[in-house]
Amino acid sequence: MTKIIVDDLQALLDSLPPHVLRPLQERGDLGDLIEVVLDLGRPPEARFPASEAVLDSQEVREEDLQYVIHRVGAFGDDNRAGIERTLHRFSAMRNRRGRVVGITCRVGRAVYGIIQPLEDLIRSEKSILLLGRPGVGKTTILREAARVLADDAGKRVVVVDTSNEIAGDGDIPHPGIGRARRMQVPTPALQHHVMIEAVENHMPQVIIIDEMGTEQEAEAARTIAERGVQLIATAHGNTLENLILNPTLSDLIGGVQTVILGDDEARRRRTQKTVQERKRPPTFDIVVEIRDREHLAVHLDVAKVVDDMLRGAPPNPELRWVDGEGRVHKAREAKLPAKRQHERPSYDRPQYDRYDGALYRSEPEEEETGEAEAQRQSIRLFPFGVSRGAIEHAIQLTRSPVELVDNVDDAQVLVTTKAHYRRGPQVLRTAEARGKLVHVLRNNNPPQIAQFVRGLAYRNGASGALDTALQEAQDAVERVWQGEEMVELSPQRSYVRRLQHQLAHRYNLQSTSVGEEPDRRLNIYRSPMAR
Repeated sequence: MTKIIVDDLQALLDSLPPHVLRPLQERGDLGDLIEVVLDLGRPPEARFPASEAVLDSQEVREEDLQYVIHRVGAFGDDNRAGIERTLHRFSAMRNRRGRVVGITCRVGRAVYGIIQPLEDLIRSEKSILLLGRPGVGKTTILREAARVLADDAGKRVVVVDTSNEIAGDGDIPHPGIGRARRMQVPTPALQHHVMIEAVENHMPQVIIIDEMGTEQEAEAARTIAERGVQLIATAHGNTLENLILNPTLSDLIGGVQTVILGDDEARRRRTQKTVQERKRPPTFDIVVEIRDREHLAVHLDVAKVVDDMLRGAPPNPELRWVDGEGRVHKAREAKLPAKRQHERPSYDRPQYDRYDGALYRSEPEEEETGEAEAQRQSIRLFPFGVSRGAIEHAIQLTRSPVELVDNVDDAQVLVTTKAHYRRGPQVLRTAEARGKLVHVLRNNNPPQIAQFVRGLAYRNGASGALDTALQEAQDAVERVWQGEEMVELSPQRSYVRRLQHQLAHRYNLQSTSVGEEPDRRLNIYRSPMAR
């Protein structure tokens, strides 16, 4: 299907002051106009996909802002307004006293045919979550999905329209949503109430929601999905990984919880004892990342993808795009090698590694002095519900390289008791959301604390500096597998470089040390066998 764009552009132009309108009308690219920006005391600007243009040397005055305000609908609690029966959006900026000092006039367009790459998924009755940066077209896809499901598929569709952005301003919805019904939201804080009201009062088969961003909305979405209603929604975030790391919205894809494994299970998995796992079935079956207006990345089985990502396996989405002749193409993104969750390189591996059928010596000409230096670097520990005095005594007793800190943001590791962990206080949730290692003591007694402190350096990879160096090497491995010819790392000591060599070879990549001390560093690149 050929895309058909309907924008009612003249209605937006008629709301602009004359000295702003005249330069716009003289341009030949109005069909690409994204928005007009009017800021008090500054020249008016027009924004296009690849450029910005100053429309007039005359600064925007109070009268210009009032000219626009009087020609659009009333601004709501979210400082947004519109023009009745159009999709244009006007967003106000206010000073401390509530006076409008700036307006963004954004062009709204209904694009018929834009969901062609996703139409099979939208008709599949599975719940779909759309992700992407602002302005990439998420709301436009929602609008067209509502029309296709209501008109072509004959389903009962209800649009929960928080800011009247999907179906336009006024009481009569824009024809871009077809026969779908629209429920307006009095204020953004009540969106989750309207979501529940829609499913309880109007018996929809499909509910369409824009910009979910709160925990209450995530809970409402789960309630709706459990009642067998198909959900199509957008959420704040660009990628599936963003949602996994977002403690507020991670429930949309099943939520993430920290699990403490037994010694045998941790050994079997070759991980640390504290791992992250999915809490429950995801609310959405499919996640679509909108990378740009022409290219999509589709995760078809969210539950499996999230499980794999939490175990360290990179996602392998299905890529979809439409060529110039309107044909939909599908392909698989190059899959990176999996890395185990919390996996650390072995610190007692021999200096020689067998690689590609030959013996490889990582740093033959250098002395092994880096390990002792790395071990001397301290690990920053934040105790929560554990006696600082007992930990300080254990540090002195064991002579472990551990430093106590007073702020969880400064810590690499947080230690707490089983009783505190079960209560789930905010400080623990924050630490886990930020990727801190949380260790739970079985017993809060001096021998247990001393045992924990003694083993901390080994379990946590010896030092934060070493962790950073290994993470840099891991990132370089992923960049090379994504197509980069070579990635150069930061200068490191000989011991750290040896671990980076081993990490590269584990993923079948070549690595070479270059430069002179103290600037000697690694280059990581693909081997001929891996191409």
